[in-house]
Amino acid sequence: MLHVCDCRSKSEVSRKTLGTDGLDLKGFLRVVHQEFFIPLSETFVLVTTDRTVVDRDKFEELQDGITLWLLQHKDQPLSASIEEEIQFVPHFNTLVQSGANEYFVEGHKSLPCAFAELVDNALSATAKNTGIRTIEIRLQFNKADGKPSVTVLDNGCGMTSKQLNNWAVYRLSKFTRASSTIESENVEYVRPAPVPRSLNSDISFFGVGGKRAAFHIGDSVRMITKTAGSPDVHELVLSKEEFLRKEQNKEDVYKGTILNRKPGDSSHVTNDERFLRSLIAEETGNKSF
Repeated sequence: MLHVCDCRSKSEVSRKTLGTDGLDLKGFLRVVHQEFFIPLSETFVLVTTDRTVVDRDKFEELQDGITLWLLQHKDQPLSASIEEEIQFVPHFNTLVQSGANEYFVEGHKSLPCAFAELVDNALSATAKNTGIRTIEIRLQFNKADGKPSVTVLDNGCGMTSKQLNNWAVYRLSKFTRASSTIESENVEYVRPAPVPRSLNSDISFFGVGGKRAAFHIGDSVRMITKTAGSPDVHELVLSKEEFLRKEQNKEDVYKGTILNRKPGDSSHVTNDERFLRSLIAEETGNKSF
């Protein structure tokens, strides 16, 4: 989709959003003729907001959502002020490199802090357990089982699909989630009461900890979760490799998918992550995780 502002007239500027799917420059110009009722005998130019004329090569480079001006000629003065819609989405390095930057700036040893933040997530998930709180860390470096990995398992309350979506949002803090007007998001955060010789889950307040830690240790993070009241497992993968692929293909980097499946179903697991199959098989004996 491209935003086209018709600036040919001195009296007014009209604006339309036009689709580009399956069109080359010639096809798009036909759409412009039709949408703005331009006679075939009339000449005009399409330019970017920096006055670069849109030719065939430039058209192929245009990013979705940018603004073009429809002018009588390249140097035509603007007859009125024109607003241009822009996006200023953070680069994905904000997420994948946050650990490297923040741990060192804060003067902490990075690896112990990263593990502590992963345990913090598990502590938060198990805070309301009425029985035993189980948190386990597994390190996988056997090449016969696929890629190396760090796995943190807990028997906490789990997350719904919507809560998992919220977890993926960078810097969506515990307090922001608590103020949501959507019931499924509104799981109010309460500071854990002090318990002798015990840990609370107050290492990370600001929606950064788990993701920062995971990307400091590796290049991807996979969150697998299930609530006690649901028969479904929700699974989300964030990876630097996928971020790079989307950026190169001009796709929305901050858009992904949650896999919803039955417990124990590892049919989606690739061979280079085959160690996950035994982990997923353990799901069938757990009410929540």
